[in-house]
Amino acid sequence: MSDLGQQLKEARLARGLSLDDVQEMTKIRKRYLEAIEAGDYKVLPGSFYVRAFIKTYAEAVGVSSEELLNEHQQTVPSAEPEPVMEPVLQRRRTKASSEGNSKWLSTVLMWSFLVIIVAVIYLVVINNNKGDSNKTADPTPVTSGEVSPSDAAAGVPSASPDPSGAAGGGQASVPPTAPPSSDPASSDAAGNPEGSTPPATDGVVVTPDGKKGSAVQFQVQSPNGAPVPVQITASGGKSWVEVRRVDKDGEKLYYQNLEDGQTITYDLDSQGMFVKSGASPYTTITVGGQPVVDERNTAKIQLNLVSPEDAGSAGGTTDNAEGTEGTSAP
Repeated sequence: MSDLGQQLKEARLARGLSLDDVQEMTKIRKRYLEAIEAGDYKVLPGSFYVRAFIKTYAEAVGVSSEELLNEHQQTVPSAEPEPVMEPVLQRRRTKASSEGNSKWLSTVLMWSFLVIIVAVIYLVVINNNKGDSNKTADPTPVTSGEVSPSDAAAGVPSASPDPSGAAGGGQASVPPTAPPSSDPASSDAAGNPEGSTPPATDGVVVTPDGKKGSAVQFQVQSPNGAPVPVQITASGGKSWVEVRRVDKDGEKLYYQNLEDGQTITYDLDSQGMFVKSGASPYTTITVGGQPVVDERNTAKIQLNLVSPEDAGSAGGTTDNAEGTEGTSAP
């Protein structure tokens, strides 16, 4: 194992990352990562990729790539420029081939012209037929001014005006419109067209809920099921952070390094949220202002927003073999 590979491996282990974790973070195949740690650069596809892969690997585990490459520049192969292909002169076509191509081109043009003429004639005939059909107007049946008993009971006006009223110069009566609704619910909907609920921080209760796979679960209760802000801050160093909607297989919301002092915030809703931190000591995660902690170097936290009724029925599942705290009824 080379000194460079040993340095990268120690930095990876210090952050609690496996080669599979680094592969997921950098999108570099695991066998290439193993070759870099072993110093076997022949496995990599080319000298250009050696420096690029080492730089990406170093940034993922929090090592300065420039200092690392300068320190081991004697052992790392330099990027060789890709060979430039010389322009190839095309041979001149012979007179016979030119004549053959000209005949072929003229034949294609002739047939294309015939096809276009046929298509134009077809469209003209169809348009003429449509015009003739539109000229023939169907007689519209005249409805009587009578109103059925069911329509009269429902207050539906007649569809035909009263002939006597028209003859006398009177105007057709218009049914009165219903007064605007004074329902508070409808007025609230008009004032808030989106119907969204602002995130809640007061009254939020965060409770450990055991583990699911390798992730530590937390139940989050909020007043009226309002979204709860989840704040993630890097302090003391750079940390790889992954945030997904629902669970670890859900939609990616954040998937990159979080610089020292940088903070990101998302709203936890009923779908749930999954948070993974590659350097847990450098990462602070709060839910509604309350910290949630996974003691491992690589933190994997599953957050579930539940109603008070659901939380009460699931309260006995917070105790597990990992030693998470739980409350027991007296």
